[in-house]
Formats: sequence, structure tokens, C-alpha cells
Amino acid sequence: MTEIIKFSSKEIRGWLEKETSSIFVPVHAKAEKLLGEMRKALESLSDASKMLLDNSAKEIEKRNMKTYGRARALNKLAHMFIDRLKQVKVPDKVTYDSLQEFFQETQKAFAVTEVDIRNWFPRISPFFILDRRKFQLVFERSKELLKMLGDFLTREYVKTKTLEETFLLIDKLHTLENQLVNLNERRLKVENEKALVEKEIADMQQKIAELKSKGGIGQLSQIDAEIEALSMEVKHSLRHLQKPFIKLQSLTLHGSGSGLTPEEVKKLNQYLENPFEALATEENGCPLLRQILQKLDRGMSEEKLKLKPEKTRKAKQAIENILNKNSLDSLHQKCVDAMTQKSQLSTSSEVSETKNSLFKLQEQLENLERKNKSITSEENAVERAHNETLEKIRAHKNIIEKNIFSFMGRKVHIE
Repeated sequence: MTEIIKFSSKEIRGWLEKETSSIFVPVHAKAEKLLGEMRKALESLSDASKMLLDNSAKEIEKRNMKTYGRARALNKLAHMFIDRLKQVKVPDKVTYDSLQEFFQETQKAFAVTEVDIRNWFPRISPFFILDRRKFQLVFERSKELLKMLGDFLTREYVKTKTLEETFLLIDKLHTLENQLVNLNERRLKVENEKALVEKEIADMQQKIAELKSKGGIGQLSQIDAEIEALSMEVKHSLRHLQKPFIKLQSLTLHGSGSGLTPEEVKKLNQYLENPFEALATEENGCPLLRQILQKLDRGMSEEKLKLKPEKTRKAKQAIENILNKNSLDSLHQKCVDAMTQKSQLSTSSEVSETKNSLFKLQEQLENLERKNKSITSEENAVERAHNETLEKIRAHKNIIEKNIFSFMGRKVHIE
């Protein structure tokens, strides 16, 4: 069984360089040498092109009819050579991929240049013969060097391509691990900020709850709860009058003779919209409600309000209970008392001060909740980046391990 050698991510590069230096260093050194020679060759070719440009320009200025046309053609051709060479970018750093890309770009530029020479130099003949020969000598030397570079890439450098890619992957791995350290620090910072803000929110909520439960505000909350219960009770007591009230309101709106005064119409609308408030604002004995009910009863008897028999029976029974049995008197008094207490408490200086304090605390709470939402959003973004970086680190380690095995037949594990 093949032994698996374990390394930390910081140790793997040194070990790999030591194990492969006898193979990789000479190849890389030769790659740099060939690239340097090609750089000089391109510079020489560019200088030769400028020589063609300058000499043809001088001949153009002479306006000699024998050479003028050929001089212009050579001048244009030299411009093309110079522009084409400018587009070939010599890589700053030698890698197999950068050298391969440079080789392909230069090969394309030379192929087009060779076609131009074949097509145009015979047309320029017999003039500029020395200039053309000098350019062609430089060009042929450049082509020879390019062929040497291509052969080197195909026969020698390609064998170390996987190794070189592995070194690049190790560099990327180190960068990713540094990013992970920064993300961990950022994550811890965000977690601390979030914990602090959440504590401030909890403290603020507790202060608000304490203010709401104490003194006048607490009593006001109790009265509001009592009013809510009374509202349900009023709706229940008037439930059989809901439909008849709507019918009576419809008669009023369509001018069919409901018999209600403007004040009674207003009160009827209030009973439909807010039964508690309508009952609580009645005078003793609920005179407006009584008047409305009497006219409602008369309308039903005269069949101005058409209801189903069962609904009519229940409505008349409710009217009987209210008008003759005073069934709403106790509930009416409770509603009046509750509304009076609420009005008195709402206008007290203590409640006003507490409300102001509550308003300020609520504003602070909303600001804290917005801040917490922003921190949560940042926390999620950091967590995503952290997980993505972890996954990239795992993938890079896996590829490095596989590359080393394919190149050297050695099993390694990066911890």
C-alpha cells in the first residue's frame, strides 16, 4: 500500500519544489531564455520595419516618378508591420499558458506578414533591394526563434505544465486561506455586533413593557382591554338589529321616508360603524337609540322594511327588550364609565409624559431593529463568502493532491 504523506498547506510548496527542482528549474530557465530571445527578435523586427518606414518616407519626399509609387507601397506596408507587432504582447511572467498564448499570437502575426512580403515585395522590386533584404534577414531569424519556441513548448515545457499549474494552485490556495482568516475575523466581529444590538433591543423592549404596565399607561391598557370586551358585548346585544339598521339606513339614503331626523341618521350610522362609541355617547336612557328603534319598529310594521319573518321576529324581540325592559341600561353605563375613564387618563400629565417617553423609546427600538436587520444581512453575506471560500480551498487541495499523484506517482494529503 502506497504511503500517504501529510503536509500543511504552507509546507507543500517547499517540498514540491525540492522534489521537482531537477526537472522544473531547467525547463523554466530555458522558457525564460527563449522568451527573452523572442523579445529581442521582435524589437529587431520592429526596428527593421521602422527602417523601411523612414527610408520609404525619404524617397516619397523626393517626388521621383520612378520610385514614388513603390515608395508609397513600402511605406504603407511598413506601417502595417509596425502596427501588427504592437499588438503582440510579450508576457511579463513566464508560464506555460502565457508562453503558449504568446506563441500563437506571434505565429498569426508572422503568417500574415509572410503573405504581405510574398505579395508586395516583388511589386516594389527592383527598388529598396538592400532595405528589403535586411528586413527579410531579421524576419527569417525571428521565424527560426519562434519555431524553436514552438518545439520547446510541444516537446519539453508541456511535460511540466501540470507541475507549473500545481504551483499556481498552491499560490491561489495560500491566497484563499488568507481570505478565510479575514472572513473569520469579520464573522466574529459581526457576531459580536449582532449580540450587542440584540441585547440593546431586549433591554429596550423590557423598558417599553415596564412603562406600558406601570401607572396611568397600565390603567389605560386595562381600560382599552375592557373597552374591547364591551365592544364585543354591544355588538352581541345589537346583533339582531344589524340587518334592520342597514335597511333603515338604505331608506334614508334613497329618500323613501325613514322618518329619521339628521341627528338620528348620524347616530344610526355610528351604531353601524362603531356600536360601542355610539352607545357610550348616548344620554341617560339612550334617547336617540330609542327614537331610532321606535321608527324602525314602525317601518317594519308598515312593511317599509322588508325582512325575512325570522329576522323580523328577532328584531322586534330585541326592540321590545331595549324599549320596555331596559336591557341595555347596565351595558350603557359600563360603556359610559369606560369611555370617561379613558378620556380622563388620556389627558393626564402623567400619561402624556409616559407616552412621550414611549414614543422616544419606540423610535430608538425601530433604529436598533433596522441596524440589526443590516447586521443580519451582512452576517449572511459573510457566511456565504466563508462557505464559498472553504469549498474553493477543498477543491484546490483536491486538485493539487491529484496533480502530484499524476506527475510524481506520490500520494499526499494537504491538511
